[in-house]
Amino acid sequence: MNAPFNPQFSRLGEILVHHGKISESDLNTALAQQKQSSEKLGEILVGQGLISEEDLVHAYSAQLGYRAIQEDDLFAADPEVVQLIPEDFARQYMVLALHKNDSVVAVAMEDPEDLVAIDSIKRLTGLDPEVSVAGPNALNRALDQIYGRIRQSGEVEEALQGLTVIKGDEEDREEVDLSPDAASTDDAPIVKLVNLILQEAIKERATDIHIEPQQKHIAVRIRIDGVLQQIMSPPITSLNGLTTRIKILSDLNIAERRLPQDGRFTIKSGNREIDVRVSVLPTVYGEKIVMRLLDKTGFDFNLKTLGFEEDMYRIFKKVISQPYGMVVVSGPTGSGKSTSLYAAMKEIKSEAINISTVEDPVEYQLEGINQVQVFEEIGLTFGSTLRSILRQDPDVLLIGEIRDEETADIAVKFSLTGHLVFSTVHANDAPSTITRLLDIGIKPFLVGSCLNLVMAQRLVRTICPHCKVEYTPTDEELELVGLERSQLADDKLYRGKGCSHCRRTGYLGRTGIFEIIPMTRKIRGLVFDNANEDAIRAEAIANGMSTLRESGLRKVLAGITTMEEVLRSTVEDF
Repeated sequence: MNAPFNPQFSRLGEILVHHGKISESDLNTALAQQKQSSEKLGEILVGQGLISEEDLVHAYSAQLGYRAIQEDDLFAADPEVVQLIPEDFARQYMVLALHKNDSVVAVAMEDPEDLVAIDSIKRLTGLDPEVSVAGPNALNRALDQIYGRIRQSGEVEEALQGLTVIKGDEEDREEVDLSPDAASTDDAPIVKLVNLILQEAIKERATDIHIEPQQKHIAVRIRIDGVLQQIMSPPITSLNGLTTRIKILSDLNIAERRLPQDGRFTIKSGNREIDVRVSVLPTVYGEKIVMRLLDKTGFDFNLKTLGFEEDMYRIFKKVISQPYGMVVVSGPTGSGKSTSLYAAMKEIKSEAINISTVEDPVEYQLEGINQVQVFEEIGLTFGSTLRSILRQDPDVLLIGEIRDEETADIAVKFSLTGHLVFSTVHANDAPSTITRLLDIGIKPFLVGSCLNLVMAQRLVRTICPHCKVEYTPTDEELELVGLERSQLADDKLYRGKGCSHCRRTGYLGRTGIFEIIPMTRKIRGLVFDNANEDAIRAEAIANGMSTLRESGLRKVLAGITTMEEVLRSTVEDF
């Protein structure tokens, strides 16, 4: 009779084979490699993709008799307890303190049999260690994030030490010069706090920073992948210093606190140049500041990476290759309109054609394209610049946004005289983009004649690949977005659990969803007849147009995004 399997008397490879994680052949191959490389067997198996780190941790814990800990539990560690162990020691011995009571401290370790480390933990904390086993990658991610937050919190506190609040009436309040050259010992903390906010936003790929005064504190939030997340809460006493410092950087009037102001400054970091657009708005608790971050030095998108479905990609590429006409992209602020048009210009760029742009602002700098930044304060408006560009012999023209009848009139004339024109407008969907152009003041026969294609778009967050899992949606969830269970592959959809890579959100990065109307003869006829957008939409759908909601659901079924994201970004089709 065979003795029952006891993992505590078995080797690591035998445990993995017993649980069906690897085969005997896999084990023998890994053991042969181990003899040559002297690596740990577990590292070899994980490196070959035969097992996950979680599989290794469970096998290791079974062998040693310690509890295995999940990555989510690591991130739930109490920061006050974490600080009982210095960061240098924690990284050297791969250990993270989790929580404690009067006599015991719970710790997660890669090697729970490291007696030197365990003895040192007991001396450092004055408590008896209760050890769990965790994987090295999960531990490293947790150490990076938790100690990073602790350092950031400490830097904020340090920056606010010695902060002096300026008191007095609005009329006789004394302002402090916080520019780097004039910063005194008392002023330097605010300079450091502003730098800290900017550094954190750049590190997290944020597009916007919101500094919002509340009754007792300041909420500092950054927009990551289109969604705001709070990163710190300095006390309300630091508001005057923060606003003054940012106003000085932006060349704004530090004495004016009653009216909105707009400014800009540039951050240079290595080879990167980030343009920061600043908006200051008075609120009941003080001035709110929003900073828009534009990385001007790097544009690595192309039409293939924007998120086009194959049928949409073929239509869009065919239209932008036409020698003349007009392509208009619509959507709200931050929906990726400019990115799509930059990718289009990058696709058609060649030595044989002259491409010029008029933008406000120039979001990316593209090699081989003549880009003009509008500067209305000195009279360099869209209209005046476009009239000058007409004498610059352009073949392709990008107009950053059609805002008024003058700009629209010039764009139409360009497209009707042998030029290819790209532009954007603010509209909710593709059919309403056409009616928006009519509302601006373009005659229906001109809109119908010049337009080659209109496209509406949105950006949706993509599921984090590091924590992506399958799940079975409920009937109510499917009904909410208009999906049938028969449309699902194996009755499954995907979502992110949340991990260190995605700041526990389950999302990492964004992709586009699109609604495209190529101007067919029938649709041109409807425009000539000044038809309403419902008639245009019905004809476009009859011609095969996918609505924004349908485009989003295609990405849900493909496992790229989630139903929640599509519901957040689109409206129901009626």
